[in-house]
Amino acid sequence: MQCKRVKRAVCLLLALTGAASSLSVSAHHSFAAQYDINQPITLSGKVTKVEWTNPHARFYVDVTDESGNVHNWNIELGSPNFLRRAGWSRNDLQVGDDVTVSGSMARSGADMANAESVILGNGKQVFGRNSADNN
Repeated sequence: MQCKRVKRAVCLLLALTGAASSLSVSAHHSFAAQYDINQPITLSGKVTKVEWTNPHARFYVDVTDESGNVHNWNIELGSPNFLRRAGWSRNDLQVGDDVTVSGSMARSGADMANAESVILGNGKQVFGRNSADNN
């Protein structure tokens, strides 16, 4: 009797683990599905929010257009682990910092881009995207 309970518990645990891992995989997107490498963009503005989270870190920048309207752009980066290997520190980017971002625009036309490089207010240039796997 005890053996059947253990088998059931193990099966349930495996099923839940499989379901949880499939959720994170389905939430992850490819670069090419969301961004257009043929639509480069360069943005300059002030950082309004920083999210150092998996699977991709991101930050938001207020950018003023030619008409004087301010747009809050969502800038996607690589994973925090990739960013650390590329020379980023969690504290390099702060709300209020001036930045210049070069990257690729979102295919949807939203105020969203994937950063290829970021020039921080102190002149330090860091890389945002892992070009080896485009994630």
